[in-house]
Amino acid sequence: MKYSKRYIAFTLIMVMALLLKFNTFGEDYSKIGDFRGGELESDHWSPLVAADVNDSLLTALIDNKTYTNEKYPIYMADDRSIMVPVDMLRDALNCSAHLYSPTELVVEKRNLSVTLRPVEKDGVYYVDVKDLSLLMEYNYSFDISNKTIIATDSSDSTSVVPARYDLREKQRVSTIRNQGNYGTCWAFAATSALESTLLPEQKTMFSVDHMTMSNSFLANQYDGGEYTMGMAYLAAWQGPVYEEQDPYGDGETNSELEAVRHVQEMQIIEGKNYEAIKTAVLKYGGVQTSLYSTLTSAAGGSGYYNPEHSAYCYIGTEKPNHDVVIIGWDDNYSKNNFSVELEGDGAFICQNSWGDGFGENGVFYVSYYDSNIGTHNIVYTRIDDADNYDKIYQSDLCGWVGQMGYNQESIFGANVFTAEEDEWIRAAGFYVTGPQTKYRVYIVNRFENESSFDYMVEVAQGTIGQAGYYTIDFDNPVEVSSGERYAVVVYLETPGAIRPLAVEFDSGDYRLSTVDLDDGEGYISYNGAKFVDVKTKKDCNICIKAYTDRK
Repeated sequence: MKYSKRYIAFTLIMVMALLLKFNTFGEDYSKIGDFRGGELESDHWSPLVAADVNDSLLTALIDNKTYTNEKYPIYMADDRSIMVPVDMLRDALNCSAHLYSPTELVVEKRNLSVTLRPVEKDGVYYVDVKDLSLLMEYNYSFDISNKTIIATDSSDSTSVVPARYDLREKQRVSTIRNQGNYGTCWAFAATSALESTLLPEQKTMFSVDHMTMSNSFLANQYDGGEYTMGMAYLAAWQGPVYEEQDPYGDGETNSELEAVRHVQEMQIIEGKNYEAIKTAVLKYGGVQTSLYSTLTSAAGGSGYYNPEHSAYCYIGTEKPNHDVVIIGWDDNYSKNNFSVELEGDGAFICQNSWGDGFGENGVFYVSYYDSNIGTHNIVYTRIDDADNYDKIYQSDLCGWVGQMGYNQESIFGANVFTAEEDEWIRAAGFYVTGPQTKYRVYIVNRFENESSFDYMVEVAQGTIGQAGYYTIDFDNPVEVSSGERYAVVVYLETPGAIRPLAVEFDSGDYRLSTVDLDDGEGYISYNGAKFVDVKTKKDCNICIKAYTDRK
């Protein structure tokens, strides 16, 4: 019995000592709980999870389009938020996404407009894709086991645009200017659309004088022009330059000026596809288009124009003679505002180049029922800084003048260039002549003759939705040595086409009388097995370019 009492007393003392040692009384008990989960979760565990995710393949599946951290700078933050670059949002969510300041990102789609505070990292702005998805009415999930984000639009609407949209209200319209007595509307429309694409992040003014006088065409400022001339000038890196470098209307230009931006993509929107035009305005900015104007200046009059409402509509068979920029639309703009009788409401909001004394401070409304509006449309969708590549190789300074083919939807075209130094070929540029074109790009090193095409290596492939000019960056650049001849080969398959390959040639237009057709070495093939010199078929240059960086 004595032994038992001593044993019990000793046991109680040991228990008390243990309790005192580990502070299990009172509030201190919670510290053990923090140690076993809370503090480790927030301070240590989440960054470890993020590091593991970032070291693996991280995939974002957004509206059935796949993006990975191998190609895009997607990453998991230390709080386990999935961050995507702002530059990716426009195409991933098919929306407008613009930085109005380093702390204000505005995203728009349909009737939704949300403002978020982006995160800056290494000069790139990011947003939490989960937060954005919830605000934009997307279904969102993240499967950490396979490191995949899934975001899908939950809306039943097939349209991404609202009933009314006006870039003037979004600070995305360039300065209204006046072309005066010159036939330079095409260049004003091109530069204004370019400037709109850069807004609101970058406010600039490009030179119309330089575009109209320092190109590769034989034309003066009274002769007029068309959007394909602007495309050729921009694709060739002949411009744009700043207005202050080459001011308008002085009759002088400087062809030695270097481009201050490199325009790498220009999409041609299918004629009268109003939904596509509106989507382009929402996502990118002003869309250059053409109409037939019975007005000749801000002071003129016309039976097709109602000055009281700044409303214009031409119904007839005349071809376009004037270029403007679509900067918005209003589906409910009354048909009664026009001078002609119309079937229904609706108008595009257009920026003109006749000064702010015309229309609503330089802007007017063109009915959806106008015969020409929306027939020829171009939007500038990739405008890079001028240091994106070190060099451009090309022979098609006049650009897309005509088309070549074998009376079938597909063709192989190739241009041969000589490396001026040790370089990496990083991209190829070419025109697409119709929508939904499939392409494959190949490189041939150490080119000697037609038999060298047996050794061409594929470097890129894909499908392009709209006609236009495109630059395709290679996942793996190709090395060439100084003096080495190499070929860039492009396979094109354009539904419904019989001549899918864009070429430069002398069409008989006086503006093309100075075209140089001796500066290129091009080849074509029916099936990729046998190539022939293009000059055996037509005296022309193939519109394929190469972009390189020095080693």
